[in-house]
Amino acid sequence: MLLTVLAYGMIAVFMFAIMKKKLSPFTSLVIIPLIFTIIAMVAGVAEKGNIGDFILDGVTTTSKTGIMLLFAILYFSIMLDAGLFDPITKKMIHFAKGDPMKVLMATAVVAATVSLNGDGTTTTLICCSAFIPIYKKLNMNMMNLGVLVILQNTIMNLLPWGGPTARAMAVLEVDASILSYLAPGMILALIYVTFWVAPHMGRKERARLGITVLSDAEIDEMTTVTDPETLEIRRPKNFAFNGIVTILLIAWLVAGSFIEAIAMPPLMLFLIGTCIALMVNYPVLKDQSSRIGANGGDAVQVVILVLAAGVFMGLFQGSGMATALANSFTQVIPKQLAGFWGIVIALISAPGAFFISNDGFYFGVLPVLAEAGRSYGFTNMQMAVASLMGQAFHLLSPLVAFIYLLLRLTGLDMGAWQKEAAKYALGIFVIFVVTIVLFGQMPLYIPQ
Repeated sequence: MLLTVLAYGMIAVFMFAIMKKKLSPFTSLVIIPLIFTIIAMVAGVAEKGNIGDFILDGVTTTSKTGIMLLFAILYFSIMLDAGLFDPITKKMIHFAKGDPMKVLMATAVVAATVSLNGDGTTTTLICCSAFIPIYKKLNMNMMNLGVLVILQNTIMNLLPWGGPTARAMAVLEVDASILSYLAPGMILALIYVTFWVAPHMGRKERARLGITVLSDAEIDEMTTVTDPETLEIRRPKNFAFNGIVTILLIAWLVAGSFIEAIAMPPLMLFLIGTCIALMVNYPVLKDQSSRIGANGGDAVQVVILVLAAGVFMGLFQGSGMATALANSFTQVIPKQLAGFWGIVIALISAPGAFFISNDGFYFGVLPVLAEAGRSYGFTNMQMAVASLMGQAFHLLSPLVAFIYLLLRLTGLDMGAWQKEAAKYALGIFVIFVVTIVLFGQMPLYIPQ
């Protein structure tokens, strides 16, 4: 009982500290779970083990992501320095002609397309590298970019190779046909974000900035790089080579999700890509050191947050607070709701996917919920589909590593970003739930 109280207390204090900006995300992720874990151990309610092992176990789960982010950030930063995205930015601004509505809709389309590989880090890096210069040049609200990227990635993350769906499939022993159950909701959600959310943001930006139709000459003047230091590191002659390498890198990442024979860890791909990018664009060793030094700070800022998220998960799960929280979910549900168990799972999955890691929720909470659901007449497929509805909110969680990269690149505050994205994520959640009920993938009620 006390451990459950501590689990809820820790989450409440953590969210308060983040939302009210009492502590930075880095210190919150480390200090708050550490204090609550010590309290649990002193009170004698924590699981057996020591804090050092808890932390190391947690950091181990995020270390690969952290190292991959290090090289991914370096790679795309080098490509940005070399000017790979300058022509893309120029063409997008020519397309928009100063209309923020077109830029926002283009952001939504590109984010959805790039998210096909199921990797949030890649989506973030590509979208931010391509669009941040455009948003800055047009003085557009960077919050819209951060929200659109995460919403589209949230939807596409339900693909079987995206992560949560694979976990649900493994736990409940269902096959890839689950995609046919999820597809209608995903398609409607993509339409919602692309043709309602993005235009809604566009109308606000039009009201704020106006629609100034820019001539080609004005756009050329706006997009021409004149800073001597920037020109010195640009490599326009290497545009074709850099473009081919980047496309190959992304294609390999996506293809590796489908073809096991050519699959290579993203860490390795970005490591090799970074080495190639440095050798070709900056063959002089002094220039290579300069580029690493100039871009290393941003990479380190993200990596330490990823490792801190590992500390949080390690202490939360190792101390037993995650298990206590999971058990409390099932104990507070009245038996009278047995016939609505599918909806119950869908509703629980929202806070569950936000406050608990995907591994913790799908391997810890879902088996308990599924055992009860089977006795109420629900099939494994129905419960697997229901458990994925809460993914509409999962990527807003401070436990998701790559969001720190998104926040770092866009310069957004986590609390403000979560509030803005959550109201649109709620729409995605409603679309998901209503769709699976209306299409018959999950019964609203089974008589007991």
